[in-house]
Amino acid sequence: MAFTRATGKHRRPSRIQRGTARAAGIAALTGTGVVGSLAAPAFAAEPAAAQTGLTPVIDMGDTVADRIDAQAAAQHEAAREAAEEAARKAAEEAARKKAAKAAAEARAAKERAEREAERKRLNTFVSPIAGSYVSTSYQAGGAVWSSGSHTGIDFHAASGTPVRSVGMGTVVEAGWGGAYGNQVVIKMHDGTYTQYAHLSSISVSVGQQVTAGQQIGNSGATGNVTGAHLHFEARTSAEYGSDIDPVAYLRAHGVEL
Repeated sequence: MAFTRATGKHRRPSRIQRGTARAAGIAALTGTGVVGSLAAPAFAAEPAAAQTGLTPVIDMGDTVADRIDAQAAAQHEAAREAAEEAARKAAEEAARKKAAKAAAEARAAKERAEREAERKRLNTFVSPIAGSYVSTSYQAGGAVWSSGSHTGIDFHAASGTPVRSVGMGTVVEAGWGGAYGNQVVIKMHDGTYTQYAHLSSISVSVGQQVTAGQQIGNSGATGNVTGAHLHFEARTSAEYGSDIDPVAYLRAHGVEL
C-alpha cells in the first residue's frame, strides 16, 4: 500500500522518527521485514555495507549545525571584542595627542607671557621724581658750572623727596661724588648710564640690581648747589663728560616730561 503525506507545512521528523525510518528501510532491503531489538547497540542485526552494497549514512545534522553556529558566534564575539579594543586604543591615542597638544600650547603661552613680561620690565622707564618738572634744562650756560654748561637736567624737588631709578639696571656708584654731593650712578640694561646727584640720603649699594620706579635715595642739597633739587644725567659711560641729552633719552623710552 502506498502512503501519501498531506501537502503544506510539516515538521521535520524527530531523530527517533528518522532512526525508525532508517531501520525500516534497512529491514525492507534485507527482505526480512523485521528489525532487531531496538535495545541492541547500533542495530547489531543490521547487515554490513559489504553485504548490502550500500554505504551507511549517519545523521549528524543537528550536531554539526550546532558546532557551526557556536563557531560563528565565537568568531563574531572575537571580532566584536577586537573592534572594541581597537576603538579603545584609538580613543586613548587621540586623548593622549590632545593632552600633549594642550600641554605644548600651555607651555608656549606661558613662555610668551614670560617673554612679554621681561620685555615690558626691561623697557619700562619712569621719571626720577614722580609728578615733578624740569627746572633747569640740558646745556644751559652759566658760571655756576665748571664746564661752562649744564651736563644734565634739574628736577624740582624739596629735600627728602623720593628719587627713583628711571629703569632696570645695576648700581655702579653709590656715595660721595665731589661737586655732585651724594650720588648714585646706574648702568642700565641697554648699556647706557644714568646719574642722580645732590642726594640727602642713599638707599642702594654698588652691585645692587634695581628696577624702574625703585627708590634709590632722597633728594637734597649736597655738593655744589644753591638749593635742594635732583640733578639727573644720561651718559654713554659712568664717567663725567660722556653726557647725552637726558630729556631726549627719557622721551625715547616713553617718559613724557
